[in-house]
Amino acid sequence: MNGTIEDGWAEEEFGLVELGDERRTKRLMELARRLGQAPMASLPDATGDAALLKAAYRFFGNEEIEAQAILGSHIKASYERMKGEGVILAVQDTSLLDWTQHPATSGLGPLRTDKQQGLVMHSTLAITPERLALGVLSQEVWARDPETFSRLPDRRERPIEDKESHKWLMGLAATNAARLACPQTHFISIGDRESDVYDLFLAERNEGVDLLVRAVRDRRLDDPDYRKLRQAIRAEPVQATLTLKVPRHGDQPARQASLSLRFRPVTLRPPKYRADENLPTVKVWAVWVVEVNPPADTSPLDWLLLTTIPLNLPEQAIACLEWYTCRWQIEVWHKVLKTGCRIETRQLQTADRLTRCLVLYSVIAWRILYATFLARIVPDLPCTLLLDEAEWQALYCAIHQSPSPPSQPPSLRTAVRWVAQLGGFLGRTHDLEPGPTVLWKGFQHLTQLTTMYRILSPHLPKDLGKD
Repeated sequence: MNGTIEDGWAEEEFGLVELGDERRTKRLMELARRLGQAPMASLPDATGDAALLKAAYRFFGNEEIEAQAILGSHIKASYERMKGEGVILAVQDTSLLDWTQHPATSGLGPLRTDKQQGLVMHSTLAITPERLALGVLSQEVWARDPETFSRLPDRRERPIEDKESHKWLMGLAATNAARLACPQTHFISIGDRESDVYDLFLAERNEGVDLLVRAVRDRRLDDPDYRKLRQAIRAEPVQATLTLKVPRHGDQPARQASLSLRFRPVTLRPPKYRADENLPTVKVWAVWVVEVNPPADTSPLDWLLLTTIPLNLPEQAIACLEWYTCRWQIEVWHKVLKTGCRIETRQLQTADRLTRCLVLYSVIAWRILYATFLARIVPDLPCTLLLDEAEWQALYCAIHQSPSPPSQPPSLRTAVRWVAQLGGFLGRTHDLEPGPTVLWKGFQHLTQLTTMYRILSPHLPKDLGKD
């Protein structure tokens, strides 16, 4: 995300976009810069003037601009960040975007009920084992058909192409494409219990692409000794014990969970109701972890994972478990998108316009998440990895109440903590590292400080947003 003031993060993420007109590309980068500076603000407040606001509405309303084309440039930039990584976790997840409070918006569909209206978004986020999100690899957005909602034939009677579960295959296809772009990287497609779809195990995977799925079904086995999956894994002795940090969930506080681990290879049989399709069996490895002596009034952790990664040692099974815990990062990204970027408050009249807007804010939300964890993983690198010259100098002067910045930029960790301080982070000795919430608030204050700093610094361009 490094770059000069003229060709900063917006050009890095969207400079390769192909929208059929160079002016559209420039407009997209301008919108990315402006909206990224104030992700929580309304479009009128974020754009800052009537001309740019009108241009934003015109851009989002342009039917010739495809949302996937906007995302395509960011995906290419993400590939560059992933090159050289040994392992990338391609985490898939679905989120419901609720615009029920904006009934005038056309093209929406039912969510959990007929009365709840909005769009369904399924995304794949590239994450390192250190939990650093490197970019969005794919995003599908659709509205459920109100005419067929809850009235479709039994899911067993429909092919995978006619089911929403087809989204998992599309996410895997995006992971296959990423592997072609980064042939030295091992990609692991990760999904929660909803991804436990037999077709996913049958789908074509490029060499260097594996699956890691949390099981929801007690599947049938092709095994002379055991009929069902849980029966087989339960018969295994405990092969390791470990401690896992479980984040806060609902009313349950964060805790350290003691776990017992078992693993073994299994051969899955296709679902019984699909016997007429003559589907092949699938060999995978099962990893089962169960919480030992959980706290009272707490749901014990019980995960049964299925993976195509060969497991011969307990350390390999433990690595799979640790990789699966990185799935939580996509939920954090969803939170940033909904709360930090307030995507569900956007009013653009139609679902198509919202979809174009959603892609842009998805990348902005990624950038916030990226900044949050980059400072934790490589804290001693210079902050110019994230901030341009005017930004870090304005930040220094504001924090230190000084008219003159130093000649050398501070470290990334120091600068990120300063940005968080603008957003309300206290930075006390016992405080943890700042999270996305204080960072997105801090970045908004930093934008105002930087604008004033540029005005008072003749050697700096005055307006980043001008073409």
